[in-house]
Amino acid sequence: MLRTIFVVGALALAGLVALKLVFGLMGPLVALLFWIAGLALKVAVLGLVGYVVIRIISPSTAQRLKERWGGARS
Repeated sequence: MLRTIFVVGALALAGLVALKLVFGLMGPLVALLFWIAGLALKVAVLGLVGYVVIRIISPSTAQRLKERWGGARS
């Protein structure tokens, strides 16, 4: 029983050390990852809006874009 309590405590301390390592030392890298993910999301939304506008204005152009970039459908 006492050994189990010590093991749980050791694992909790190891987890705290791992969190400190990830968010303390590698914090700028995590921030960079989130910034790049946010930028990718903005680009994807902008592309979606552009595609919807093209689809409304010129459906044939949108169909050509879909065939060119969408890949072959079975």
